[in-house]
Amino acid sequence: MTKTVALEFVDSVLTPNAFGVERASSDLKLGAMRVLAIDASLRNTGVAIVDATNGKPRSLYFGTIHNASSMRSSSCLVAIRDRLTGLIREHEPDCCALESVIYVQSYKTAIILGAARGAAILAAAENGLPIFEYTPNRIKQATVGTGAAAKNQVAFMVRALLGLTETPDADAADALAIGLTHLRSQDVARLGVPGATQI
Repeated sequence: MTKTVALEFVDSVLTPNAFGVERASSDLKLGAMRVLAIDASLRNTGVAIVDATNGKPRSLYFGTIHNASSMRSSSCLVAIRDRLTGLIREHEPDCCALESVIYVQSYKTAIILGAARGAAILAAAENGLPIFEYTPNRIKQATVGTGAAAKNQVAFMVRALLGLTETPDADAADALAIGLTHLRSQDVARLGVPGATQI
């Protein structure tokens, strides 16, 4: 019974209704696209390569770029850029998607997050990828069905949506959710719903 309910819920969030558009789920077709999705952080950057083949999303890669606490911030930024560049060359994505800047109370945290995000954007831009961003609420809404979803809910849903055999860690799950949001956004944009912000 639990499995059936979960699958019904998955079907409901797969539709453009998550973006406020009514459309039958059977009509939803994803365009062929490969996305590098990034949840940037200085110490733990979530990364995913997600694409859509024959209208079905799939994960080609997901993981986390871990930078030890002993590493200087400048070295962490280089590591993020280098690892992302390697993934871009290996998987040849069509575009990059990431989370937009979020509000934080600490200016120090904001600077650190901004630097990590900048390293990620640089890696994508150097390799000629168009870059898109989404608000955290939109990512959660598109993936789980509510902008107030907890991280464990996001992880559960991306596992279900992509048919993964393991539950990704929080950072990788966030990256997968960003990738799925971008794939979905490209479809509903054709229905007149505003798409992502390109930066």
